[in-house]
Amino acid sequence: MEMETSTATVREEDEKKPETDLNENELGNDNVKNLKKKKKKKKSRFNFIPKLGCMKLNDEFPAVEEKPDVDGSFDVEAGSSQKTCEPNHLIVMVNGIIGSAQNWRYAAKQFVRAYPSDVVVHCSESNSSTLTFDGVDVMGTRLADEVISVVDRHPNLRKISFVGHSLGGLIARYAIARLYQQDFSRKPGEENDEGQGESDRSFAEEKCIDRIAGLEPVNFITFATPHLGSKGHKQVPVCCGLYSMEKVASRASWILGRTGKHLFLTDSDYGKPPLLLQMVKDSEDLKFISALHSFKRRVAYANVRFDHLVGWSSSSLRRRNELPKRRNLQKHAKYPHIFYELASKTAKPQEVRLEAKIVRGKTNEMEEEIIRGLTRLSWERIDVNFSGSVQRFLAHNTIQVKTYCINSAGADVIQHMIDNFVL
Repeated sequence: MEMETSTATVREEDEKKPETDLNENELGNDNVKNLKKKKKKKKSRFNFIPKLGCMKLNDEFPAVEEKPDVDGSFDVEAGSSQKTCEPNHLIVMVNGIIGSAQNWRYAAKQFVRAYPSDVVVHCSESNSSTLTFDGVDVMGTRLADEVISVVDRHPNLRKISFVGHSLGGLIARYAIARLYQQDFSRKPGEENDEGQGESDRSFAEEKCIDRIAGLEPVNFITFATPHLGSKGHKQVPVCCGLYSMEKVASRASWILGRTGKHLFLTDSDYGKPPLLLQMVKDSEDLKFISALHSFKRRVAYANVRFDHLVGWSSSSLRRRNELPKRRNLQKHAKYPHIFYELASKTAKPQEVRLEAKIVRGKTNEMEEEIIRGLTRLSWERIDVNFSGSVQRFLAHNTIQVKTYCINSAGADVIQHMIDNFVL
């Protein structure tokens, strides 16, 4: 009897166990559900915080390699696994005033992602920070020396292009004049001609080939560059078009060193005209126009509004009465901040005479001469408008995506440059 009673008790306990286990599981599931709800509540508290693009930037470029140099500059190339051959096209990117090589980091990586087997991008650092106060000529010479050293490091290079932001565009224009050279070669097939000595070949039988640092020049691109200087009326928008403020700015240009004198056209070294005037024609030593002319295309990106440092007229190389009406500007279907594109025809440099027209004093005379000199060549003009974007007040830096976190609105402008780039 005792054995039967104990056996019955054990059976009752075994029958109760599944019920207790089930209750414990139910309690456990309820706890898990409560924990999940708490986690969701915690996450929802931080949903209002925007995810910054710069936090994801490094993950977007897994195949890109940066190769820093001792001077702070760096080359950007595709990773070895992405390249089918060694790139032969050098793109030199030049920063603006008080800038650095890092200002072009985003654009450089986008270029390499688009053309991994074709380009190597060099972000220049020879004119960074306060070195940008040394004057356009000094900085242009430094950049030219830097480019030569880069070309020596990459023996496979065959082509070269320049991209400059703000003051960097002027520095690049001076540098290419330093790097400009002409090679003379015989016409194809003539090297097989027998019985012709060197003395029998005339100059007409030779073909002149323009070279920049020994390479074929292709693209010369500027972003918000003050091609006309900063002295003209409304060329520095922060002065609000007031002549009194422009005079104050001109007198305070010494703060920017020799660069300030060059920008405000107040320099007269050795009795020569201002440097920006010299840079619109060829001289015995430096072939400024010939160097520019050697590029297959010249492009000027300009901010229509909200650029407080460089006026629309100056950066787009147009007289103010030639600027399109803002109300007629229309958004590009693919690039939301590109509003107007204009390509001009090439005029032969030797057929154009620089005759400055005096409109309102010496400043307008010099400005007119600069326009006439530079527009002897064809320019693609791309007008950019950041109206409607929170980043419009930083338009001068947004146009180049200087810092992706705060200038990301300019990403479509960079993409436009890349999509239209000639390899």
